[in-house]
Amino acid sequence: MDFIKKAIRDVPDFPKKGILFRDITTAIKDPVVMKKMIDCIVEEFKDDKIDYVAGIESRGFIFGMPVAYALNCGFVPIRKPNKLPCETYSVEYELEYGKDRIEMHKDAIEKGKRVLVIDDLLATGGTAAAACELVQKAGVLAGVAFVIELSDLKGRDKLPKDVKVLTLAKY
Repeated sequence: MDFIKKAIRDVPDFPKKGILFRDITTAIKDPVVMKKMIDCIVEEFKDDKIDYVAGIESRGFIFGMPVAYALNCGFVPIRKPNKLPCETYSVEYELEYGKDRIEMHKDAIEKGKRVLVIDDLLATGGTAAAACELVQKAGVLAGVAFVIELSDLKGRDKLPKDVKVLTLAKY
């Protein structure tokens, strides 16, 4: 998947000094690279009988919608607190300096439906693990997909061990 790594821009000292930010905007502006990223995710999960793709706010929406379309399934947004208008499931998770929370509508996924969780980046794994927990409150977690994985941060260790995890570009 070198073509994906080559299309992702490195931005030093963003959002603060000492951080090397992996910027996907250069990859998604290229229609060939964007199509290949979506096609790779679809190819990996096409036989897994996915009922819903759950995209984690906000960049998970960028990849989740076209994957859901290609897999002919529904899309479920996983949002930051107080962004969804109806009753929600909520999961709190640890950040480097504090806590955060994500939510999903309680009626978004019917019991037993198979769900693929998508986000752009797997770093420390807190948000992804919380999203997996949300999905498992309602449905069956069928897999997790990311464009980028920062392997040194060991976020994969926080994900359920019994599901398929796909990353397109590992750093």
